[in-house]
Amino acid sequence: MLLCIDTGNTNTVFGIFEGERLLAQWRISTDHRRTADEYFVWLSTLMTVQKFELDITACIISSTAPRVVFNLRVLCNRYFDTRPLVVGKPECLLPVAPRVDEGTVIGPDRLVNTVGAFNRHGPDLIVVDFGTATTFDVVAEDGAYIGGVISPGVNLSLEALHMGAASLPHVDVTMPAHVIGTNTIACIQSGIYWGYIGLVEGIVGRIRAERGVAMKIIATGGLAPLFDQGFDLFDAVEEDLTMHGLRLIYDFNKEAGNV
Repeated sequence: MLLCIDTGNTNTVFGIFEGERLLAQWRISTDHRRTADEYFVWLSTLMTVQKFELDITACIISSTAPRVVFNLRVLCNRYFDTRPLVVGKPECLLPVAPRVDEGTVIGPDRLVNTVGAFNRHGPDLIVVDFGTATTFDVVAEDGAYIGGVISPGVNLSLEALHMGAASLPHVDVTMPAHVIGTNTIACIQSGIYWGYIGLVEGIVGRIRAERGVAMKIIATGGLAPLFDQGFDLFDAVEEDLTMHGLRLIYDFNKEAGNV
């Protein structure tokens, strides 16, 4: 079985594949202090509860938190006797090389999402990822990552608003019943929700105009379904896009004799 690990700034997701089938995935908060032993106890307990054999034969990691990678490498080496592929490292091959400014460091999650989205939806895509940051990744006709947009994430914006304005409470993001709020919480929820609807519509429109081609919009990330309610913003919402992309990258390296 293949263990795919996607580490973001907020959460880390572990996924187990048997061939092309995603058997299960679990989420844990990202913490660079967490040791390989702690990861193993947590992961093995979940696998045992769901009656999965600890038959991990390969691992691949994508991480936007570099300090976490060391202990994940140790986890794979010590407990699964495998050397993990790490997306973004020179030894990890991509199906199509990105085309960006020389010297640019691209977030591994953005590369993985590009691969997964191109495989499922074909060329000329914009992948909108609602994570700690809200990112827009542009996928070319040949599946290459060619750049994008980074904006503050929804929860990050809420936290900044709460921290910067002492009289404003911290609220959960939700779709408000009306645009015009009649109390403080409703006003904040409306600003965040409709503000991000406008952000997506505006940026997507400008990317399409700049590219001059028809482009599908693929959404992913925990809040993607929330912003897909009753609107025609996205052509598809993919909750497991990163896991799918990690498996494809591993398979590509395996076929190339790189693992």
